[in-house]
Amino acid sequence: MAEPIPNKKLDFPTAPTPQNTPANNAPISSHAQQPGIASIKEEDLERVTAASLFAQRPELVEMIQGKLGSLIGRSSGYIESLPAPVRRRVAGLKGIQKEHSKLEAEFQEEVLQLEKKYFAKFTPLYEKRATIINGQAEPTEDDVLAGKEDEDEDEADVKEQEAETKKDDADEPAAKGIPEFWLSAMKNQISLADMVTENDEEALKHLTDIRMEYLDRPGFRLIFEFAENDFFTNKTISKSYFYQEENGYGGDFIYDHAEGDKIDWKQGKDLTVRIENKKQRNKNTKQTRVVKVTVPTESFFNFFSPPTPPQDEDDDVASDIEERLELDYQLGEDIKEKLIPRAIDWFTGEALRFEEIGDDFDGEDFDEDDDEDDDDDDDDRRSDRDIDDDSDEEDDGSRPKKEAPECKQS
Repeated sequence: MAEPIPNKKLDFPTAPTPQNTPANNAPISSHAQQPGIASIKEEDLERVTAASLFAQRPELVEMIQGKLGSLIGRSSGYIESLPAPVRRRVAGLKGIQKEHSKLEAEFQEEVLQLEKKYFAKFTPLYEKRATIINGQAEPTEDDVLAGKEDEDEDEADVKEQEAETKKDDADEPAAKGIPEFWLSAMKNQISLADMVTENDEEALKHLTDIRMEYLDRPGFRLIFEFAENDFFTNKTISKSYFYQEENGYGGDFIYDHAEGDKIDWKQGKDLTVRIENKKQRNKNTKQTRVVKVTVPTESFFNFFSPPTPPQDEDDDVASDIEERLELDYQLGEDIKEKLIPRAIDWFTGEALRFEEIGDDFDGEDFDEDDDEDDDDDDDDRRSDRDIDDDSDEEDDGSRPKKEAPECKQS
């Protein structure tokens, strides 16, 4: 038999690896949990010692982060060390990349123009929807028939429901339009539902329309229209999202900031604050008194007072504001891309089925597999118990003896 050929690493020449400084700081955290002694290998001791030093000396971490920040984008000298013909080719590739970036920007601009073109076609449908919601018009028979095509109900059930509806209409005064349409749709929309408080609902019942429009500069405006109510005098409250004038790395529009309208609250009706009683003590007389203090509170109407981009150099403060800015922008996108185009699906709750597809795929599918595995394990355990039970009984020939599965070796 031929002897096996021993593994041998071939000495391939290795290409030089550029050592340019990365574009982002490497995060150094002084709050990282240190590993236990039992999990530390000898080669990791130096790294653990350094982590311990960083935890004890936060000023050292800050100094290193500042040093790294000053190195961002600076070349290590690798490119400059290349031969002149190679550097010339690198410069040529950069020029080609600039042409690619121009095309990316043109692509995004054409996409925006296409969105505006179809938005103009959607607008009459949104206007027609608003008239039905607010009781200014009734849907046509064609619209109703088209809407019922997706309903899985037999004809008998439909006639029974229509008869019950007519009976209810005879007993109760006819409702105008679809009451609380937008409030119901908002409460079904996942990202908006968490923002709507019980106090907000009374005001949001007066919502007559939510619409959007594109701005002259890159961006869009969300417009909330209200009927007369006891909370504020505004007929409309809008919020505008602005993009930066220059496109991003891939030609995408980059979110810059948002601006909201000031809400003219009626006396004592501001839903974004609450009144608290606070005790004050006079230093001279030692007497105490109770004063009413206005403090901010959670409300959907805080949506119209968006956070401003961070100006503070404090990393924790800046990080918190950046997170709030991202959430605020995502909320605006959800209203623009989900709530407004498919308001009726959010009102009925049908849109939730599509929102849950991703969650089902990520979690429930695997849970089901785990359950099946558990069932298999249970079956195996039951089979093992049966085998054990059978081994204790005498073989009376009434049934075949069960044998343990064969252990096969490769």
